Amino acid sequence: MQLHQLQPRYKNKTKKRIGRGGKRGTYSGRGQKGQKSRAGHRIRPAERDLIQRLPKLRGFKFKPLKSKPLIINIGNLAAKVKSNIINRQTLLEAGLIGKSDRKIKILGPKKGEIKQAFQIEGLEVSKKLRKAIEASGGRVS
Repeated sequence: MQLHQLQPRYKNKTKKRIGRGGKRGTYSGRGQKGQKSRAGHRIRPAERDLIQRLPKLRGFKFKPLKSKPLIINIGNLAAKVKSNIINRQTLLEAGLIGKSDRKIKILGPKKGEIKQAFQIEGLEVSKKLRKAIEASGGRVS
């Protein structure tokens, strides 16, 4: 036996070529007009249409690693908190924050000065507010 005498055990079936006239009629099972009757037709996936309907994403697309602190204005504190000592517990009792692990930062007043001598414990404070509290006789720890 020689190399040219080898034959495969099975034959590869050829795909039936339709749309060329012949025994099935001129359209050969493809119908008349439209995308499906054309050669090389590919129907667009439905996901692409859904993606096109979405509004364009803008801005920075990655989530920040650190969560932003919950910001409270000192003006809101003066109205709602009765004591001069301000910490997480007093803010919770006053209803200014909910139970969460987020950091809290207190910002200073936009206009005017602080009249009360606040004692802030365990909370972040802006530089401007720190100066104003210390000027009014309070302290930040």
